[in-house]
Amino acid sequence: MSSPSPSHAELAAVLTRLACAAGASDLHGSLIGYLCAGGMPQADGLLERLESAGDHVADAEAIGIFEELIEQAQAQLDDPELGFMPLLPPAEQPLPQRAEALRDWCRGFLGGLGLGGLAGGVTLSAGGSEILGDFGAIAAARFDYAADDEEDENALAEVLEFVRVGALLLHAELGALARGDDSLH
Repeated sequence: MSSPSPSHAELAAVLTRLACAAGASDLHGSLIGYLCAGGMPQADGLLERLESAGDHVADAEAIGIFEELIEQAQAQLDDPELGFMPLLPPAEQPLPQRAEALRDWCRGFLGGLGLGGLAGGVTLSAGGSEILGDFGAIAAARFDYAADDEEDENALAEVLEFVRVGALLLHAELGALARGDDSLH
């Protein structure tokens, strides 16, 4: 699947211009969690849910970026080739920045599940519950970096792959629950 559109930098620039408290990875995580929980976002509704520190009004460019983001997120979640990837800064950015963005993504994802209507009464499989618990642990993590950059890069790649696959598994499980299919339990 093609790379995410908009890019992390494009989304971050729009959010900064609109004085939104959410960062690009946090917002993407929230959107993915919201979609996994069965939410059906609209670009203008997404803007309404963002906490804005100013009186900035979204313009056509911002609405267009949010529409692209929503369309791309849904397409990635539905991709039979499993092309979904959390929206993070590119690999050429410093490792601490990418690790913090992954933590923010997980925080956003958990919040998005709640915004999407995932109630405490939903019974996930043991695996689904474990994934949510692990996302919570990542969201609360404070990262320490080893002296070995390669070791840190490998560790981040492993956690990123876990988050990527975990989000896809939760999407499938929550979708099956919404359809009344108990076969995943």
